[in-house]
Amino acid sequence: MKITINHKEFERIIDYNQIKKRIRLIGIQLNVTYEKQHPVFIGVLNGCFMFMADLMKQIHIANELSFVKLSSYDGVSQRRQVDELIGLDCDLADREVVIVEDIVDTGNSLKHTLDLVNAQNPASVAVCTLLLKPKAVNHIFDNIAYVGFEIDNDFVVGYGLDYQGMGRTLPDIYREVIPEK
Repeated sequence: MKITINHKEFERIIDYNQIKKRIRLIGIQLNVTYEKQHPVFIGVLNGCFMFMADLMKQIHIANELSFVKLSSYDGVSQRRQVDELIGLDCDLADREVVIVEDIVDTGNSLKHTLDLVNAQNPASVAVCTLLLKPKAVNHIFDNIAYVGFEIDNDFVVGYGLDYQGMGRTLPDIYREVIPEK
């Protein structure tokens, strides 16, 4: 199935049923790992909203939620500069923290979030991301513990991810179709 957003063509690569199954498995892992703890889940807005909502429906342990809002895209391409639009609003000292991301591509946003979180001396920090682009990551992360899907370095939309503000509410994930020359 293909869709068009602002004159760009996208093809479906992951359907919602696959996403739901993977999230259920990640939820089981998180419930087991943090069974006797009280973690704080920190979602990175705007992209994580669909993933985090579905993920939290699978979490059956005591927990708290918080969010940060960062901007590292100019609508089309990744910028090195990360702007903090909404910062942390909770004390993370000696807490178990799980950062919830929609996608880790260059890793600039994740690095910024980890710096914010680690400045508060949490007991532990794990990263849970729906999508990971291993070939695009520019940083070394040793705490990406939960990954929904590894994907190629394609531009993707849907399930929280957008192109110029559009496509976030699509239930499936689509990659840009690059026209042949």
